[in-house]
Amino acid sequence: MKNYKYLLTLLVFGLAIVGCSDLEEDARSQLEPDERLVDLQTVETTVAGAYANTAARAFLSRALGLTLMLRSDMVAIGNPTTAPERIENDQFTVSSTNPLILNPSNPERSFWPRMYQMIRGANETLRELDQLDEQDAGVKEEIAGRARFLRAFAYYHLVRLFGDVPYLDETTSTIDASVAPRESVDIVYENIIADLEYAKEWLPDTRTNRALPGKAAAGAYLASVYLTRQNYQAAYTEATDVINNAGRYNIALDPDYRNIFHSELSDFSLEPIFIIDFVGTNINDESRDYLAAFTGFYGQQTYYASGGWSVMVPSLAVFNTWDDGDYRKDVNFDDEAVIDNMGTVIPFTQFSSVDGRNANRPHIAKYTAMAGDTPQANTSGRDSNSNYQLMRYAEVLLIAAEAAVELGNTSEADGYINMIRERARNGNGTGAPSAVPADISGATIDDVLEERRLELAFEHKRWYDIVRRRLGNEVFGPNGLEGAKNFDPNRDYLLPIPPLEITNNPNLEQNPGY
Repeated sequence: MKNYKYLLTLLVFGLAIVGCSDLEEDARSQLEPDERLVDLQTVETTVAGAYANTAARAFLSRALGLTLMLRSDMVAIGNPTTAPERIENDQFTVSSTNPLILNPSNPERSFWPRMYQMIRGANETLRELDQLDEQDAGVKEEIAGRARFLRAFAYYHLVRLFGDVPYLDETTSTIDASVAPRESVDIVYENIIADLEYAKEWLPDTRTNRALPGKAAAGAYLASVYLTRQNYQAAYTEATDVINNAGRYNIALDPDYRNIFHSELSDFSLEPIFIIDFVGTNINDESRDYLAAFTGFYGQQTYYASGGWSVMVPSLAVFNTWDDGDYRKDVNFDDEAVIDNMGTVIPFTQFSSVDGRNANRPHIAKYTAMAGDTPQANTSGRDSNSNYQLMRYAEVLLIAAEAAVELGNTSEADGYINMIRERARNGNGTGAPSAVPADISGATIDDVLEERRLELAFEHKRWYDIVRRRLGNEVFGPNGLEGAKNFDPNRDYLLPIPPLEITNNPNLEQNPGY
């Protein structure tokens, strides 16, 4: 698995970027495959290069990760001197030229072009497959399943972030791409569902390396897509199909919630369904675990010698309203820290005494602790072997629970939620179970959303829940966890289309309010 991961890292600059000039001219453009001999190894290299983009700093590790975390009601700015494009997302004052979305001088570090690079790599893979002679039964289809899963994965992010977006597939030429209009949300979702259905048919039942999708990943994302689309029967059907086939897919709840966020133990857990698997190697500042740095604080030595940057720090209310008896609270937060090689420990109320840029609030532990488990976790934890959880079995249970509540199957929803709560009560399994969180009876939608907020805390899910349930006015109002925010429901559920794209393509229009 590590050899494959290293190959992905090396391919980031070979296939995924192809040169900044291409991105600067048109971040959406599709290039026809190179005129070279195409064989099975060529196609494998192309699809591996496409997947390499998931570990790039422009994606969840940094640019998109910052955006999703800061726009949620779970994370706020800690260090007030941090870059303005981050503060804009926290305060809902995002400008149309926010460089996290597209930075013309460094487009490879922005998430709009990076997600279209994923799509481009997937499309190139599909075009190359068409050039192959017939292979052994299912070989071409499995590779196509990988490519179509990644394309669906990228568009699923894009459509939730921007609404209507240009839809480019393997039939799109370079010329057509340069003038492609924004396709409606409905059409984008139709194509996402078609890709995931294909992937579910042709991907294998199990994967040793869960940075590659199997049937469970395709089914889980289908369930998530249908939940977002408010097709609750389909969401329930897909989620329960994954649950009913958990043994076949070799997935299950991990007995210890902490193991999922341990860089070594996570590799042996059955809970992850689809992950980003970092390699502990810095190549041109790519494939690095930046969230360890952004969520750690200056001067902490709890996990590694060089501390973080105190950028993304939960408000105190997020910590205070979480029941102390819930084991997940201990896993998610650092409310004290070691600050020197003598083992001196201080509480969070004194964090700023180590460095004035630190917020005196408990910091997120999931990424810093995970990075600190490996000897490569230097340079503020960035060079780690961390696994980011993109989809795990607990989320499938919660999708089934939410859909079941919507369909009137409350007792079934209770059962799914209580499986997760029982795991939390058992902690690491060495002591007497906690009384918290207690089993639920008669679950409501609010109960399911609250369970998602806690169980999936800081895993890039909360903003999307706020958007699909239109919770903005509530969670960013005066009674929200972060207090009143400058949130405008007529504007802020979507991000702006990059102006450079609109300049290059006369068929693109801006989102309202930007």
